[in-house]
Amino acid sequence: MRTLEDIRRAFSADRFATEAAEISIETAERGHAVCQMPILSKHLNARGTVMGGAIFTLADFTAAVAANGHAKDTNTITLHGDITYLNPAKGKVLTAAADVVKQGKSVALYDVTIRDELGTLIAKASMNGYVLNMPFPVEKST
Repeated sequence: MRTLEDIRRAFSADRFATEAAEISIETAERGHAVCQMPILSKHLNARGTVMGGAIFTLADFTAAVAANGHAKDTNTITLHGDITYLNPAKGKVLTAAADVVKQGKSVALYDVTIRDELGTLIAKASMNGYVLNMPFPVEKST
């Protein structure tokens, strides 16, 4: 079983999400993950609200952690993502929770909910993945 630290280490290679967007992995269980992104000035659009692309990145990354964090012999990659933006974020942190709907041999589907720390529902996403028959590059710590 991989530890949370093993998973964080492996996903640190996703530099856009972890470095540029500053997304952190809070929980990684089989078929479920929770990630957070602080709302920083670099995430804002010209209107002063969180840019849709930043929210989508959080949703996509969280689904990837849920799909791949504990996968043994497969690597699920995003095939299609659909997101509906519902409210502007008012808080300082966005939290995304991804849950498996189906993890099949070739296709996967994950639901992602994004909220701010005030409890406001910011967006809902559906991430459809293609399952590759190759392991996700996660190494266990020694």
